[in-house]
Amino acid sequence: MNPARILVVDDEANIRELLQEILSEEGYEVTTAEDAVRAREARRKNSFDLTLLDIWMPETDGISLLKEWADSGSLGPVVMMSGHATVDTAVEATRLGALDFIEKPVSLGQLLRTVNKALATKAPGKRASSASKTPKLVGKSQRMRDLRERIAAVARHDTHVLVTGESGSGRSLAARYLASLSHRASGPFESLAGAELTAEAARGLLDGGSAGPGAIERAQGGILFIPGIERMSALAQSALLEALTDGSQRELRILATAPPGFERDPDFRSELMSLIGAVVIRVPPLREHAEDVPELLRYYTDAVVEQEQLPFRRFGTAVQNRLRNYPWPGNVREVEQLVRQMLIKGGDEEIELAEIEAELATPSTESEALIKKDLLAMPLREAREHFERSYLQQQLELCGGKVGQLAKRVGMERTHLYRKLRALGIDFRHSAQDD
Repeated sequence: MNPARILVVDDEANIRELLQEILSEEGYEVTTAEDAVRAREARRKNSFDLTLLDIWMPETDGISLLKEWADSGSLGPVVMMSGHATVDTAVEATRLGALDFIEKPVSLGQLLRTVNKALATKAPGKRASSASKTPKLVGKSQRMRDLRERIAAVARHDTHVLVTGESGSGRSLAARYLASLSHRASGPFESLAGAELTAEAARGLLDGGSAGPGAIERAQGGILFIPGIERMSALAQSALLEALTDGSQRELRILATAPPGFERDPDFRSELMSLIGAVVIRVPPLREHAEDVPELLRYYTDAVVEQEQLPFRRFGTAVQNRLRNYPWPGNVREVEQLVRQMLIKGGDEEIELAEIEAELATPSTESEALIKKDLLAMPLREAREHFERSYLQQQLELCGGKVGQLAKRVGMERTHLYRKLRALGIDFRHSAQDD
C-alpha cells in the first residue's frame, strides 16, 4: 500500500519543518508550502490525500484559500491549523468543507489522531496508520545487516522493546520496521510521544476514561509506540506502570525510543525500565557504517525527486568519497536534509565537490549536535576542544543538568570535572545548585 501524501501549508518555517519531520517519521509522504502561491503550485503538480492548512498567512489567508478550493470543486480533505482562531473562524472553516481543526502549538497526539481520522474519512475501511507500510532500513554494511537480523529475531517474540540511538540515526524507523515484522502488524498502531506525557495530561492520555478511550485502550491487540520515552513525566511513568501491571492482562506490545544509554538512567522508574527495557536494540550512528553513505544518497535522491517533483541530480564519485569521510553528526536524517538542499538548489545534473564543500562549511553554533563541525578540517587542539565541549554539553543535558550524575556517567572525578567545565565555558552553576 502506498503511503498517504500530505501537504502542509504554513508560513512559519519551524512549524513546517516540525510537521514534516513528525509526519515523515510516521511513514507519510510530506510536501510543504510556505504560502498560497506555493500551495496552489503543489496541488497543480500532485494530488494529496490530506492538506494541513494554516489560517493566518500573509497575502492570502487560509480561509480564503479554502474557499477558493471549495468553489473550484478541488477541495479534498483539509484540516485547518491556527494558534489564535476564533470560534467564528472555526465555524466558517467547517462550513466551507474543512474536516477538522488543530490548535497551535500542535500536540503530537492530537496531530496524529486528527490526521488518522481525516485519512480514514477519506478512505473508509483503510487503516490510516502507516504501520502497514514496511519501513526500509537502508544499508548493506555489516552493521545494518546485523541490525536487521537482530530486529527480525526480536520481532518474533512479544516482549516490549527499547530502541536506542542518537538523534537522526533512524531509531523510530527501526521501531516501525520491528512493528511491521511483528505478528501484531495488522493490529492497531498507536503513537504517543513521551514529551506529550506531562504530569497534567498523563492519566487522560494513557487511560481516557469519560473522555473516550486512552492510548492504551486504543492500542489493544496491537502496538503502543512511545518515541522519546525519556521525556515522560514521573506521574506518567507511574500511570503507565500501573496500567501494565494492574492484572487486567493488557493485550499490547510497547515499542519505545530513547537516546544512547537511557536504559541505565537512574532517574527513570526502575520497575517500568525493567519492563520497557527488557530487550534493548541499539541503532548505530552513521559514522559507524559510513560505507552505506553512497546507497543512502541514491535512496534519498530517488525518494525526494519522486515525492517533491524536483529535478534529478547525481552525487559523483568524488562527492561520495568526501561524504563517506564526513562525521555526519545529524546521522541519516542529515543525509536526507543534504540531498533535499542540493536538489532544491538545482544546477548541473552532477553535483560538484565544491558545492558540497560550501554546504558543509556553513557556520554552526556552539550548542549544535555533537561534532557538528567537521573535526577533520581542524587543528588537533581545536578539534579536541570542540569535541569535549559538545560531548559534555550533550551529556549534561542527558543527565538533566546534574553535574554529580554527569561525573558518574563520563567516569570523571567531580572536582576535575568542574575544572574542565569551567575551562570549556560550559555553564553548570544552576545545575550544581540542583545537585
